[in-house]
Parts: sequence; C-alpha cells; structure tokens
Amino acid sequence: MLETIWFVLWALLWAVYFILDGFDLGLGALLPFLGKNESERRIMYNAAGPFWDGNEVWLISAGGVTFAAFPKAYAVMFSALYAPLLLLLFALIFRAVSFEFRNKVEHDSWRALWDGVHFLANLIPCVLLGVAFANLFMGIPIDVKGVYHGNLLGLLNIYGLAGGVFFLCMFLLHGSLWLAIKSTGSLQTRAVASATFLWPVMLLLLVVFLVLTAMYTKLYANFLAMPVLFVLPLLALAGLVGARVMLGAGKLWLAWACSAVFILGVTFFGVAGMFPGMIISSIDPAATVTAFNGASSQLTLKIMLGVALVMVPIVLAYQFWLYKTFSAPVTHEDLKDEHAY
Repeated sequence: MLETIWFVLWALLWAVYFILDGFDLGLGALLPFLGKNESERRIMYNAAGPFWDGNEVWLISAGGVTFAAFPKAYAVMFSALYAPLLLLLFALIFRAVSFEFRNKVEHDSWRALWDGVHFLANLIPCVLLGVAFANLFMGIPIDVKGVYHGNLLGLLNIYGLAGGVFFLCMFLLHGSLWLAIKSTGSLQTRAVASATFLWPVMLLLLVVFLVLTAMYTKLYANFLAMPVLFVLPLLALAGLVGARVMLGAGKLWLAWACSAVFILGVTFFGVAGMFPGMIISSIDPAATVTAFNGASSQLTLKIMLGVALVMVPIVLAYQFWLYKTFSAPVTHEDLKDEHAY
C-alpha cells in the first residue's frame, strides 16, 4: 500500500514540476520570437524572475523522492539516462547564469549572447524531458543488473522525438499563457496570439502522441484492465479545451489553470499506464524496476510519508503566497527597480 501511495506522490511531484517550471521553460524558449526590443525582453525575464528558482525545487523534490522512496529506480534511471540528465543539468545551470549575468555589462552584444544562452538553456530541457519520459513510457534496454544496453542516439527514436516535440509545444503554450498574464500592451497581444496559434498545434500533437503511444508502448493495457483510468486522458483533453475557451473569453488566469490541468492529466496518463513499472525494460520483462521491487523499506516509506504530510502543505502555502504577491503584470515602471533583471 505504501509503495502505491509513494508512486502516486512521485507522479504528482513530476506533474507539479512540469506545471510550474514548465511555464518558465516555455517562456524562455519564446524569448527570441516575442521579445522585440530590450524592454520587452526584460519584461519576459522578470515575468519568470520571482518564480524560476523556486519552481526548480520541485525537480529536486521529484529526484529526492525517487532516491529515498525508490532507490533502485533512482540508480537505474540516473545510470541509463545519464547523458540526457547531465545535459538537462547543464542547461538548467546555464539558465540560472543567464538570469544573473545578462545585465552585468551594459553592451548589446553581451546581452545578445546571454539571450541566446537563455533561449537554448530553456529550449533544451523542454525537449530532453519529453524524450526522457517518452522512452520511460516505451521502455529502455536494461538487463537484470540494471545495466543500460544503449546510447544517447538510441533515445532519439520516433516515439522519443515525438515526446520531445510534444513537451516542447506543451511548455510553449503554457509559457505563452503565463506571459499573457504577466505583460501588457503589444507584448501581451503577441503572447495571446502565440497561445492561440499553438493551441491547435497542441491538439494535433496530442492526437498524434496518443496514437504513437498505442503503437510503441503498452500503456493502454492498464487502461483497458481498469477503464476508470480513462478519466486521465479525458482530464487532459478537458484542460486543453478549457484553456482555449478561457483564452477566448479573456480569462487569462483560468486559461493558465486549465493548461496546468492539461499537463497534470498528461503526466498521470503516462505514469498510470506504466504502473507498477517505473523503469520498464524493453529487452527483459524480469529486469523492469517496479514500485514494489524498487522501493525502500516500509519504515523508510512511513517516515517519509509523515514528513511529506507536514512539509509539502507548508511549501505549497509559501508558493501560493509567492504567486499571489507577484501576480500583477510586469510593467515598464517595474524595470526601473534596482532588483529587476
């Protein structure tokens, strides 16, 4: 029972990370396309400014829970997916550096350099996360000793690349909705237009990804065995449709919230299809790491659950306060503040 609870919490932490850091990543990947001048680019930086480092805490939490609750899954995942995870780590490091270094020198070339770094450091994680999770859904070539029989190029298969494109579009849509909330004037108009353009692309990619999932994975087996699970892809679809409806009505916060529901539904769709698998072996079913054979002791899971029940609500309350405090759009006047990026 504890293993199942922690499996659900593990999925939830990844979903929260995708929702919160997803808009930061999407926003950064949109920088060269929507930021037409220095002022608008600074507004885009500051739209993520108070949030991005706090949002990354959820990635640490997801990794920490994997390490503590499912140590075998952690060991195999960080060994088999070492290359993409290392690339993800370096990209996130350079993203942090780009925030801080951009305004250290008052020169257009210097800023252009770090704008390019910022763009790539947000674009690459969007794609890498999609590639990594698509391969986890499909299964990777590991043996009973947890040894990975493949390479980085092997992860760039049709389904893996489809996952990368899907996640990229999902985060771009999420980021454009956030920018629409946090900006005004012509920048806001372009952000809304971007979200409007990306929405049908996202719908098409959702259909394509669901079809490819049936072709390349066994995720639907759990759904056919327990039809109630189909509420998860329906939740994702409802969130995506709701985002478009709210966007059309000019209710930007609700549009972003519906986009968050879409991401939540997508994450749980994939993870529910994997259950009880966490690291599925494509070459030997006996080598698959599950929530049961890869879990920590019952005592460890009990202690962790107690800590989580106390600390997670505190963190959520803090983040709610943070988002409420910095909920207003970023204006040109805000850029005059000495603490602004």
